[in-house]
Amino acid sequence: MTRQVALLRGVNLGRNRRLLMAELREVVDALGYDDVRTHLQSGNVVLTSGKKPATVKRELERAIADKLGLETEVFMRTRDELAAVIARDPLGAVADNPARYRVSFLSAKPGASIVRELANADVEPEQFVIDGREAYAWLPAAVQRSKVAVLLSERKLGVTSTVRNWNTLTKLLALADG
Repeated sequence: MTRQVALLRGVNLGRNRRLLMAELREVVDALGYDDVRTHLQSGNVVLTSGKKPATVKRELERAIADKLGLETEVFMRTRDELAAVIARDPLGAVADNPARYRVSFLSAKPGASIVRELANADVEPEQFVIDGREAYAWLPAAVQRSKVAVLLSERKLGVTSTVRNWNTLTKLLALADG
């Protein structure tokens, strides 16, 4: 049995994408997963399962659509994968506000040519690092005017993503360990 973290994309961001965490927990529990916990209102679920993360992803996406009427992509990481994301921390030396230090969880690794192209972008004082299926971003000012947020968009990267701040990631790891 493995602790896994499910990150739902785009929930509770607009009026049409509302999802109550209590209802989400009920749906996930009904699928037979163990020790189900949610964190915040942004679609973060920690669960235990013997199934592969890809299977859990498919089951969650289908059940959320069928039972809650919400089509959303689910990004899965095992507890150990999440711990590795936190341990890498490539911008920790400069990211002094965890609410503005963000990690984009990507559906797949972006193409090498895209990563090389983006690496040459002038985004100071912001910074970013793309590492496998994650993109780390330090945004010292408002996210709404961020150059990095535009660079890490689905349109630029060619893959879908969901974003969490550093505070949320460390709390999710604590939940997975608890």
